Amino acid sequence: MTTLSKPQKVGVALAALLSLAGLPSVLTPTPEGETGPPYVVLALGSVLGLIGLVAAVLAWRGHRGALRVLAGATIISALTGVPAFFVDVPALLKLLVAVSVLVSVAAVVLMFTPSRHPAREPATN
Repeated sequence: MTTLSKPQKVGVALAALLSLAGLPSVLTPTPEGETGPPYVVLALGSVLGLIGLVAAVLAWRGHRGALRVLAGATIISALTGVPAFFVDVPALLKLLVAVSVLVSVAAVVLMFTPSRHPAREPATN
């Protein structure tokens, strides 16, 4: 277990908020006749949101491996929104997806920002 630096905590918090926002996506399917994500993508968003939240809690408590799981869930979730740029959807939706992708990138970068304080080497006799 390790202690997170301040930038890492900000990254974990941003990723946790994105994961929380993705949880209810399965409950809002695209209405018939409208352009939107398929139900499978919405279900994947909810599953990734749950995985992300669990990983965020574990990462906050210092589990290094959970950072990687959280980053993976955040990246995959961001990638599921990219097709919105290539289909005919309202500009507001494209803007929301763009902001989500940028926040996802920022969160992952912050999660893996090295600490400014070098690790202390154990004393040798």
